[in-house]
Amino acid sequence: MKEKKQAKLSHALITIAYLIVALYFGMQVWGADVHMPILSAAMVAGAISIFVLGFTWAELEEGIVETIKMAMGAILILMIIGMIIGTWILSGIVPTMIFYGLKIISPGIFLMATLLITSVVSLATGSSWTTAGTVGIALIGVGGGFGIPLPIVAGAIISGAYFGDKMSPLSDTTNLAPAVAGSNLFDHIRHMIFTTGPSYLIALVLYGIIGMKYSAENIDLTAINEILSGISSQFTINPLLLLAPILVIVMVVMKIPAIPGLIGGVILGGIFAAAFQGAGMADIIGAAHYGFESATGIEAIDNLLSRGGLDSMMWTVSLILIAMVFGGIMEKSGMLNALAAEIMKFATTTGNLVLATILTVIAFNLIAGDQYLAIVIPGRMYKPLFDERGLDPKNLSRILEDSGTLTSPLVPWNSCGLFMSGTLGVATIAYAPYAFLNLLNPLVSIFYGYTGITMTYLGDEKKEKKKK
Repeated sequence: MKEKKQAKLSHALITIAYLIVALYFGMQVWGADVHMPILSAAMVAGAISIFVLGFTWAELEEGIVETIKMAMGAILILMIIGMIIGTWILSGIVPTMIFYGLKIISPGIFLMATLLITSVVSLATGSSWTTAGTVGIALIGVGGGFGIPLPIVAGAIISGAYFGDKMSPLSDTTNLAPAVAGSNLFDHIRHMIFTTGPSYLIALVLYGIIGMKYSAENIDLTAINEILSGISSQFTINPLLLLAPILVIVMVVMKIPAIPGLIGGVILGGIFAAAFQGAGMADIIGAAHYGFESATGIEAIDNLLSRGGLDSMMWTVSLILIAMVFGGIMEKSGMLNALAAEIMKFATTTGNLVLATILTVIAFNLIAGDQYLAIVIPGRMYKPLFDERGLDPKNLSRILEDSGTLTSPLVPWNSCGLFMSGTLGVATIAYAPYAFLNLLNPLVSIFYGYTGITMTYLGDEKKEKKKK
């Protein structure tokens, strides 16, 4: 058996450099999708792992499979969300939310309201994906009707959705981060208030300022009336249709697992489609599988409502799988650890340690394309350094979420970025500058690291327990 060599920084940098070049030429020069460049980078990483580092294909395949396993729950949710979108449009649920939203929400406060609404829903569900896939879709429609650029609306939706994803005890990442760092769940949530609170307030103010540009005087009421008329002519609008999203939220709050809860949403969509729109079983199955095709003749409505279905998510699912292949090889071969170890050399002060941790987490989001890997691997790596400095583990768990959870939807090839862009119909690069909470939170965390504000140290009692 060939003796394995330890991965060096140079091996990781060669692979990353290749990935950057492949993404540039593939997407910018040849007009290809992101899939093939990432797959070719996985091949390069595999070749280095086998021919230089001495790994066998069986070992790399094991790493790939383990990494994909981590993402399978997200992939299943993604496919179910596609079915929800299709059936909820067919049933009139999404059109009803858009219809009432256009009538009730004032354009001037719409962005602030979007942040608050998505925050409440994501806190209740613990899922940014569920929030974006339900109320997020409706809010995109309302924002479009008000004439607000969709990237700004999507940024507000994602800010609110990830506020709850980060702060809700029902969220998987909110439970994962303290588990990795060795802190208590509710200590972790309370400690995150110090970084999330200021970031949230600043984001709310920024959305308020931007929203002033879209006051009633600037809104084309003719266009809104046309949308309202087009929706009411194609669908039966009834407030009872709002029971579906409410019931899905209740199911999740009652701690029904996400997948059964969301499947319940698909079933409700089918029942409501038959009851309110007179849809037949063939129509329901078609919408769940292939999505809904709007044919009102009004371009704004048809572009908004022609979407959803299981098939609509297959592009994203295939990309997630390819990204996981690349991330699995990089982790198994030790190249990701080699990269992170180099960053750790700069962690000579508490501020530098916080900065190094955040940069490493963001790097994992960029390279591995998965927020779970971005939390787990840096969490394991940096825990001993936080312990050595006498820092309470809740500092590390907070930092993992400040940077890992919140920057994941800002990366176009990350599973979260792919989901948000696919669900909301807005490119990641387009909405990223407007996802204010996601952008601000890591910066606030870095500021606290260097100033020492809210950085909690282990008490003497805890230190003694650590020694024992």
